[in-house]
Amino acid sequence: MKKKKELSAVSVILGIILASVFGGANAYLGLRVGMTVSASVPAAVIAMGIIRFVLRKNSRLETNMVQTIGSAGESVAAGAIFTMPALFIWANEWRSEPPTLFEITCIALAGGLLGILFMVPLRKSLIVREEKTLLYPEGTACAQVIAAGEKGSSKASLVFAGLGLSALYKFAADGLKAFPSEVHYEPRYYKGAGVGADVLPALAGVGYICGIKIASYMMAGGILAWLVLMPVISVFGGDTILYPGTTAVSGMTSHELWRNYIRYIGAGAVAAAGIISLIKSLPMIGQTFLAAVRNARKGSEEEDGQQDLSMRVIIVGIILIGLAIWLLPAIPVNFLSTWVIIIFGFFFAAVSARMVGLVGSSNNPVSGMTIATLLISVLLLKFAGINGRDGMVIAIIIGSVICIIAAIAGDTSQDLKAGYLLGATPRKQQIGEIIGVVAASVTIGVVLYLLNRAWGYGSNQLPAPQAMLMKMVVEGVMDGNLPWNLVFIGVFITLVMEILKIPVLPAAVGMYLPIHLSVPVMAGAVVRYAIEKRKEQEGEEHVERGILFSSGMIAGEGLVGILLAVGAVIPAKAGTVADLFDISSILNLGSVGALLCFILLLAVMYIISMHKNKNKKI
Repeated sequence: MKKKKELSAVSVILGIILASVFGGANAYLGLRVGMTVSASVPAAVIAMGIIRFVLRKNSRLETNMVQTIGSAGESVAAGAIFTMPALFIWANEWRSEPPTLFEITCIALAGGLLGILFMVPLRKSLIVREEKTLLYPEGTACAQVIAAGEKGSSKASLVFAGLGLSALYKFAADGLKAFPSEVHYEPRYYKGAGVGADVLPALAGVGYICGIKIASYMMAGGILAWLVLMPVISVFGGDTILYPGTTAVSGMTSHELWRNYIRYIGAGAVAAAGIISLIKSLPMIGQTFLAAVRNARKGSEEEDGQQDLSMRVIIVGIILIGLAIWLLPAIPVNFLSTWVIIIFGFFFAAVSARMVGLVGSSNNPVSGMTIATLLISVLLLKFAGINGRDGMVIAIIIGSVICIIAAIAGDTSQDLKAGYLLGATPRKQQIGEIIGVVAASVTIGVVLYLLNRAWGYGSNQLPAPQAMLMKMVVEGVMDGNLPWNLVFIGVFITLVMEILKIPVLPAAVGMYLPIHLSVPVMAGAVVRYAIEKRKEQEGEEHVERGILFSSGMIAGEGLVGILLAVGAVIPAKAGTVADLFDISSILNLGSVGALLCFILLLAVMYIISMHKNKNKKI
């Protein structure tokens, strides 16, 4: 019997390209809106389209390998952007050098490789023995898409259509500057309030994928912050200068009120939401950890144990990575910090791998795990006498590695589930994950540098919400310089929402982010809701079309965003290369034009989702 190809030159090259593309696109999205989306399904769809319809091959295992390698880029990006931008922001504040590309690559590589190695011994316990209990939604969806593609059905054209339309829209808005990408309005008779929207395709795509419930909770958080709390601060603040603001409250715009006060309230809300989600998962965490320890050795001795990477390779790999973390100057952590990374890394890898099997990658409380790690790390560092700037940098590096470990462990488990359903070889998939992590680790440093040089983290273009939150947590515990009253207001708002049984994390994120991000997310969700209501009997097919189209829109905007960032750092005669495309002096549609363009985009999303593909071929 002829052995089917899996880890071929085609699958590796295509997988590396997709790992770099989706890693960069998700980095841009996460730094802008504070969340990333799973790249597994769109990577599988694109791979299927290219392998089956371009290369004229019919190989489900090669297609699965492409999505295995490609989806690793999104997970490395998610872990890196949640923490590492804090190092760039500190470099600006302290007038010091930011981390080098080599340092970023080493940190990402250490976290990514440990995440894979920690996950491998858990495969039989979680994916094989508990196949009926742990469904791994993204992994199962990937397997279904790939299996359908082998029978002649392909929807890769939807992903490419979304990518192309989004790229053109983003270039018109932020490249040609034919219309503004942000629309903002401050009511004259409601002092302190502000409303607006970033009229961009990726945000609409995120809303469509998340659905109406999650988007509604985000929107509720935004309304609470921008239309309730900010007017309250403005009314009672008056001409007073309230810390941490440096000017009178009465003279502040809505953006300044958000930056000086709401950001801290939102940070407290998000931190509390992350810790609550972690506490609620404690029973599952304990069971998972005990099962992992109990089954790791047993699993490696079974007859098909050679299908996985051997335990010898795993143990030697963990030891070597641990030594590299401790000894490499590029990762400035001490011996104690290395042990914190190894212990917490395995713990949270086991937790993440099980939780995504139950609730999916999107609901995995990675930020809560990272916050808990940072709090414990800072306290241990202070106890060991490591304070100030050095202590803060070490804490963020520890958090970065742990965050990447948790993200990659979740992604690896989803990919191994897809492979299990399709009959792939686990060992080859694990090698593919390693290849994807290496490619994404090299790429992510370049992306982080480009985006920082172009716009700067913490700016309106790149608020980097998760990284700003981690920075606040570390500074607050290390130096005690946070406005704790504002933080505790956010904490208690989250507690009230938890008592009322409102999903706290999306609502808290909506409070923390500018309302300009929640509005377009809600708009995309409304499009999906309209489709689901109109096509209740056959809605699943139409919703799936919209999800694929939305995934393409997210990737398209992310890619153009990165290209514009490249142009913004290359000098030209009258500024930068990006300035050469600016036609706003000739054509500027203004805010009204921007809103009309966005409404037209939403209409296209609706029409494409509602269209029925009769022949099911590209």
